Parts: sequence; structure tokens; C-alpha cells
Amino acid sequence: MMANLTRRTMLAAAGAAVTMGAKAGAPLTAGEVVERIKAHIGAPTRAKTVDGIIAGDATTPVTGIATTMMATLAVLKRAAAQRLNLIVTHEPTFWSHQEDVSVVQNDPLYHEKLAFIKDNKLVSFHFHDHWHDLMPRDGISEGLMRQLSWTNFVDKNDPSLFNLPPTSVDKLTRYLRDKLHAATIRTIGNPDMPVRRVAAGWGYASGLPPAEFANSDIDVLIVGETWEWGMQEYFADLVTSGRNKALIMVGHINSEQWGMEYCAEWLHGFVPEVPVKFLEMPEPYWTPHP
Repeated sequence: MMANLTRRTMLAAAGAAVTMGAKAGAPLTAGEVVERIKAHIGAPTRAKTVDGIIAGDATTPVTGIATTMMATLAVLKRAAAQRLNLIVTHEPTFWSHQEDVSVVQNDPLYHEKLAFIKDNKLVSFHFHDHWHDLMPRDGISEGLMRQLSWTNFVDKNDPSLFNLPPTSVDKLTRYLRDKLHAATIRTIGNPDMPVRRVAAGWGYASGLPPAEFANSDIDVLIVGETWEWGMQEYFADLVTSGRNKALIMVGHINSEQWGMEYCAEWLHGFVPEVPVKFLEMPEPYWTPHP
């Protein structure tokens, strides 16, 4: 019988044991929620990761959970007002992917934000690497596909590719703007160009597309953000060369935060004791109207 136990079965059993233990004893703590998360990812725990409790105490009793793209001060204040004291954030709390606070030790804003977290008994859990490791599919990508209603269009051989119904660059840009709540979306390419096949690089897209991209059947690349002197220049040159290609940049936050909405749904499945709510992070940029 033991031989028939798969790794995922054992992880699920471990998660169930954690859940039963928390119900039977003391109030659920932040640390216990983190352990449940680890047990339900379905992938090995990384030896080196940015994930972990960044601020607050793991022994803090949880009154509610907020999932969000980034634990900004505005998001923390909204969470505290709703008694959601465990913040599961995809991006950093203190402005560095590695959460290196050594560079902000003398910054009054750092101390103000940290004091707010402590005074309100909040706990900030950075949940980046392992959410991308979620099995059977990256949690961020899953959330984006759901938000865009593209689940049925994903390429069977590559989850980053989509075969869309016929549209145009202009219509696709408008669709992304509306569905992702992107106030400052930017596009390079002919607005009237027909679109069928799309590649997505949610979040930060570094470097350049593969060498074969220029002559591939991919019409549009969608990214969150990228280098203006790199990929954006590359696409400008692609268009000038006469190739029917386009780049759509929706912003890092807008391109990933819907994965954290899905995270709230996912957490509901194994953290039934407390409310779990997604806190959308409004895009911080604005564009002057004509």
C-alpha cells in the first residue's frame, strides 16, 4: 500500500494533517498557512528562493488573508481595514526582489511601512517562486488565462502560446486594456495587422525573442515590461523591416496580478477557517487626457 502513495498524495495528506491540527488546537497562525501552501504546491521546495515571511511574526493568529500583486502601503492599509492580516504578495514588500533591506535601513519610508505592519499585527508573505512552480500549471499563467477567457485558446504544446480567433492588433490591444484594467498600455506595430497567434511573457521580459522569432508564425508578443533600448527597439526595427509583428506592453502589475486573484480561489480550497480575499492593486501610472 505504501508503494502506491505518490508524492502528491503524501503532500495532500500532509496538508490535511496540518489543517486538522490547526482546527483542533489553537487559532490558525501565519506560519501554519505557509506550511499548508508549501504542501499544496505539488512541486519540490526550492533550496534558494525569495519566498518567505518578510515582515511580521509567523506565530501571529490569522484573522483573514489578502492576496495581492504587491504589498504596497496602500494595499496594507486596505488589508488592515478589512482585518486581513496575512498578506500573500507576489512581488516584494520592501522594493527589492531579493527583499534586501540593507539598502533602505536609513530610509524613513522603510521604517514607516515596517511600523505600520507591526502596529497592525500584519504578516507579509512573499509568494513568488513557488507560485510560478504550481502544478500542473504556473499559478500566474493560470490566472491570466482565466481573466482573459483564453483557456480554450492555449496551444497544446506550449502554455505561453495562444491561437486566437481572428482579430487585429488594435482590437487585441483594446481587449487587453479592458480585461486587465491597463490604463497605460503601449503597443508597437500596425493597428490593422491581422492577429491569430500570440505569445505571452507575463511580468518582466528580459533579453530578446529567439533568433527564429522574426520569421515565425507568431504575430504578437504580449509582455508586462521590458527594456526600451532592447526588446522595444527590436520590435520597432521588425516593423520597419516590413515584418507583420507587434509588441504589446500591458505593465508588470496588470500582466500578473490576476494570477493572485486565482491564488485567493486556490487558498480557499485548503484554508477554510478565515476569509480570503484578492486585493487588486490599481495601476500607479496615469496619462493626461487630451
